[in-house]
Amino acid sequence: MAPLLTLQFVAALLTFVAPSLGKGVAPGQIKNFVTFGDSYTDVGYPAADGGYAWPTYAAGYGPFNLYPFAKSGGTCSNNLTYRPFPPIVGSQLPTYFDEVKNGTLHLNPKETIYTIWIGTNDLGVNALITGSDAPDVSIVPVRQCAVDIVKVLYASGARNFIMQNILPLDLTVLYSANSYPNRYWDAERNSTEWSVFMRELSRSGNAITELMLQALAPTLPAAHIASFDSYGLITDIYNNPHNYLNGTAPLNVTGCVKSCVYNMNDKDSDPVCTTAEGTDRDSFLWYDELHPSEQTDRIIAREMTAVMKGKPSKWATWLS
Repeated sequence: MAPLLTLQFVAALLTFVAPSLGKGVAPGQIKNFVTFGDSYTDVGYPAADGGYAWPTYAAGYGPFNLYPFAKSGGTCSNNLTYRPFPPIVGSQLPTYFDEVKNGTLHLNPKETIYTIWIGTNDLGVNALITGSDAPDVSIVPVRQCAVDIVKVLYASGARNFIMQNILPLDLTVLYSANSYPNRYWDAERNSTEWSVFMRELSRSGNAITELMLQALAPTLPAAHIASFDSYGLITDIYNNPHNYLNGTAPLNVTGCVKSCVYNMNDKDSDPVCTTAEGTDRDSFLWYDELHPSEQTDRIIAREMTAVMKGKPSKWATWLS
């Protein structure tokens, strides 16, 4: 009976393991990555972190060939949350497809991974949190839009994807309970109410996205989709800065490298600004009232590089 029991055990083990077989990219497989998103991912120099954005660092850490399409100020779609900046749908994706069509861009699908990090502007000021969107728009279609980008790229031949979820925006200076009039919002507001609302938008948006991705993954044969937990990573930096920040100033997760305090309802006034210089900058989680610091971006780049190289990461889960 022993051989039979052994075979039954092996069969049961294979049944348990089988769903995870083939998940993720293989080590050394990825040589190129294409980015879509907003200022968190835009590589223009100086980037929104005051230096180099995370994709620039990841390209060097890989090394990988970087093809950046993310644009500062962007939303997923201006049909949902309008801002006068290039959204992914309607601008970034068409630009990418134009370059593919005219031969400027020719990438091997097996060796290329696509990263999508969007939502900060969709949820933020002049969008969901201030009610400035279309009356029938909510967090649900906004996050469906992000997931649909995977489907659009898959239909064009792409096979490898990383969806970066929304970071804990309530921990930024802009959306914290102790916020002040700043370059992004100088009008009167209830900062505590904003912080609570933004925490709920971020968390619910991430939960919705994860469920949508889990439902989508089995419908895309041969696709590899990773869910990257930006929310968890930034929260861990906030709670354990000594594990991540290494600047020469006291570690700081509630302030920012470049802080500018404005007069209420007076953007034309001269703000009172303070700026950390040199290696003191690496002591901060945030660069300004909304954006991660360059040191934080190095950490994001390190973890994203691990995912793209097929290595384990505490902050990523392969869904297919």
